[in-house]
Amino acid sequence: MNPILMAIILVTVIGLIGAVILVAASIFMYVPVDERVEKITAVLAGANCGACGCAGCADYAKSIVEDGNAVNKCTPGGAACAAKVAEIMGVDAGSTTPMKAVVACSGTCGKTGKKYEFQGIQSCQAVKGLYGGDGMCKFGCLGYGDCTRACAFDAIHIVDGIAKVDRIKCTGCGACATVCPNAVISIVPEHKRKPVVLCQNKDKGPDTRKACTAGCIGCMKCAKACPKEAITVENFLAKIDQEKCVGCQLCVKECPMGVIHVPANE
Repeated sequence: MNPILMAIILVTVIGLIGAVILVAASIFMYVPVDERVEKITAVLAGANCGACGCAGCADYAKSIVEDGNAVNKCTPGGAACAAKVAEIMGVDAGSTTPMKAVVACSGTCGKTGKKYEFQGIQSCQAVKGLYGGDGMCKFGCLGYGDCTRACAFDAIHIVDGIAKVDRIKCTGCGACATVCPNAVISIVPEHKRKPVVLCQNKDKGPDTRKACTAGCIGCMKCAKACPKEAITVENFLAKIDQEKCVGCQLCVKECPMGVIHVPANE
């Protein structure tokens, strides 16, 4: 027999045997999957952001069906998504608080500067590895857009040297906060009146002023003005306890540096 023909027949036979083995394996090793898992996966946001605490949307859907995980943990999907998942599971959706990203930095190009000219890879993580960053303020937004590339919803962009959140598009998934090497991005409950401190500088007041004209100097005026003791100053930086805050905004008026804002109003 022709050697070439024999080789073709041999390969074909091996292929057929392999196909039969695979089909048999798929039948005997088949693990039934609850159809609710696929239905829930289909109605989730599909961002695979991990905000729910699971590896991805499919993993979250499986944990809801098999482990009884809460149905309202899909932050990007919000209340509408929770309602659909709850309907599939036949349970109550519970309350869902909208979450939004906040960039705790006010150091725009006109308020701070650079220590040196960075010519490397245009990445916050890359510039952070070189003397802690190129900005005069070592605590501020580095401005190279790692957060913009991480956002699946086109909700954050670099504007005037720092990251700015589009609050309409933001789903609060937390992807931007995860990749920020200076940890200036946090995910907080959306509120129309409660302010946040848009600064992370922990240096003493005079040093902060040298680095940025819009930095918290730890003057305590906001803390003294707060009627609910919701503001504390540690390491020369003010911090607002969102649980205690009632949204009176007296701190906004008292801050001499103008770094306390209500994000919803921006």
